[in-house]
Amino acid sequence: MARPAATGSIRWFRDSRLKKRLLVALATSVSLAWSPLAAQDRQGAQTLEDLIPDSAVADPETWAGQGVPAEDAAEEGPQAEVDPASPLAEVPGLDVAWPDEQELPEIAPLEPEEDIEFADFSAELPQVAMGDEERISDELVLVFPSERALFPHHDEFIHRFKSLSTIEELDDDDNAARLAAQARADQALLERMLRVYGYYDAVVFRSIGGVQAGQETAQSRPTVRFDILPGPQYTFGAIDLGDLAAAGADYAMLRRTFEIETGDPLLSDKLVEERYDLDEALGENGYPFASIRDPSLLVDHAREQGDLTMPVTPGGKYRFGAVTSNVPEFMSGKHLADIARFEPGDIYQRSLELDLRRAILATGLVGTVTMKPVETVAPANGEPGVTDIAVTMEPAKLRTIAGQVGYGTGEGFKLQGSWEHRNLFPPEGMLRVRGIAGTSEQLFGVTFRKNNFHARDKVLTIDAFASTIDYDAYDARTVSLVGTYERVSTLLFQKPLSYSIGLEAVATGERERDANGDLGPRQTFFIGAIPGYAQLDTTDDLLDPTHGWRLSARVSPEVSRTEGAQSFYVRTQVDGSYYYSIGEKMVLAGRVRLASIPGAPLSAIAPSRRLYAGGGGSVRGYAYRGIGPRNSEGDPAGGRSLTEFSLEARIRTGMLGGALGIVPFVDAGTVGDDATPGFDEIKFGAGVGVRYYTGFGPLRLDVAVPLNPGPNDPKVGVYVALGQSF
Repeated sequence: MARPAATGSIRWFRDSRLKKRLLVALATSVSLAWSPLAAQDRQGAQTLEDLIPDSAVADPETWAGQGVPAEDAAEEGPQAEVDPASPLAEVPGLDVAWPDEQELPEIAPLEPEEDIEFADFSAELPQVAMGDEERISDELVLVFPSERALFPHHDEFIHRFKSLSTIEELDDDDNAARLAAQARADQALLERMLRVYGYYDAVVFRSIGGVQAGQETAQSRPTVRFDILPGPQYTFGAIDLGDLAAAGADYAMLRRTFEIETGDPLLSDKLVEERYDLDEALGENGYPFASIRDPSLLVDHAREQGDLTMPVTPGGKYRFGAVTSNVPEFMSGKHLADIARFEPGDIYQRSLELDLRRAILATGLVGTVTMKPVETVAPANGEPGVTDIAVTMEPAKLRTIAGQVGYGTGEGFKLQGSWEHRNLFPPEGMLRVRGIAGTSEQLFGVTFRKNNFHARDKVLTIDAFASTIDYDAYDARTVSLVGTYERVSTLLFQKPLSYSIGLEAVATGERERDANGDLGPRQTFFIGAIPGYAQLDTTDDLLDPTHGWRLSARVSPEVSRTEGAQSFYVRTQVDGSYYYSIGEKMVLAGRVRLASIPGAPLSAIAPSRRLYAGGGGSVRGYAYRGIGPRNSEGDPAGGRSLTEFSLEARIRTGMLGGALGIVPFVDAGTVGDDATPGFDEIKFGAGVGVRYYTGFGPLRLDVAVPLNPGPNDPKVGVYVALGQSF
């Protein structure tokens, strides 16, 4: 029977005798697997040690794998067949002494080596001496190097970490288990942030301990401390910007735009910023098909540098070609070219393409719009190519029905409604029919409006209306036709400069009221005017400004004919307002208005064209147009000069999710007979308002009282409207 091969490997020993003894033990253990009958036939004169050749000592693993020599296997002869049901032969017993009866040699103790120091682990490990502590909260402390030069991003880093910290985000409930889990997350956050700032070898030590909470509680609170060793700040190594050099003459300018050089600090934020700047520079200098793939960094810790690879493909330089439309019968390419702020042949600029898209959306005629540059002429011989701008639009719903309800002391209730079709006369030709039904005013009118009339943001309007007005001062029945050409601000395009010029023809029959409320004889006026308007606006919002100023002027030379007499005068008005924010919750707003009508006596001016003060947009607390000179019967007669002031504090509250505001205010105003504005008989009003801020502007409710009322003035005034009072 072959000897089983040994499965384990045997280590090499220098002492061959010891090695042979080990082989004897191995052979003994192997011999236990041999057949007992074969073992009895062997000669007992030789020991196992004698049977192991010297070659086995030199190479024990090879010898163990050879098995029984062929001659030994032949001597054993054929093996007897064993009945599987027969009992196994008894294994020869082994005579091993009991451990207690064996005598083991005494082991000499080891001699201690010299110059070995042992650490005392019974005491706490000392904290790393880092520098100054920055307490973020009762639960969180950061420790940075005391020398700011070792970590110059100290303040910015802390502000950024506070906004992202898990410990800062969740509630402070003195739960140590919760804090430990958050501390692990914040440690990972700190390590990521340090790499963002170029500290790839930074080490963050986290420890959690108790800090005295205060004399009033005298309890120990769990606190997390992060000791930060920034290490060296890595720098940019080699910089590969792909095919940027293909930009030719523009390469130097574009490369200067990408303000990262070898040796600069390896700041991830800087890389994101410069990639955006390079993309913008390509788009603004004639490269509509440029692409920039995601950057990659190969960080070399030995050099303490990161090699940057950011593949850039300029894609050729182009000029603007034509603007095309997918729905020319709805809005033609020619009209879109009128709206665009570029001309064919201009170097392509992505910002002008996006500006055209916003202008198309601002018309309100389309639901969606996409812009796509389309190459028509490829660049050649150093000259830019030509790219058309293909505009794809989906028309929106064009008909609108609108309504508005308002109330003002002196004016009463007013219900306004309108129907309009915004593209009845393409392109952008609107027709609107409107009406007013109110306590003091009734009106019916038709308006034609042509937006973007042969140029961007230019509007032609023709308005015809008939109205009746019944105020305390006068009663008027008027028919008017007004045409204006203007450039005004809208909610989407608030402009720093707005203006308008127009023509106005008015026929009005008016009667003044006496002290008993009775109307006098009706007087008919035929008026022609050329009204003009201009405004400078630096504010941040059209309906709810928080900072900046506005300055506007109105001038309207007018000729009036009544009862065979003709008069000439000029209606002028100057308005100025200023807005100043105090923190995030309060805006101080102030307003002044001066107006004058020189050139004709008051009697030659129709009552509806005179100057009045009082009401929601003027001096609150007084009746609408209730301030000014009065006739012999005590009713307001209007004047030729006006002075107004307003001051209010617009305070945001935390109520209704911050949508509710409180506005205390004070107004003042006066109207004079003379054409020079003054301060005679000035009236004061004060009150408080409520603002509900919506996505389209604030809803306004003001309640005011007159501070120096006259005998005919109301005790309180209430005003409801959309938008701030000024």
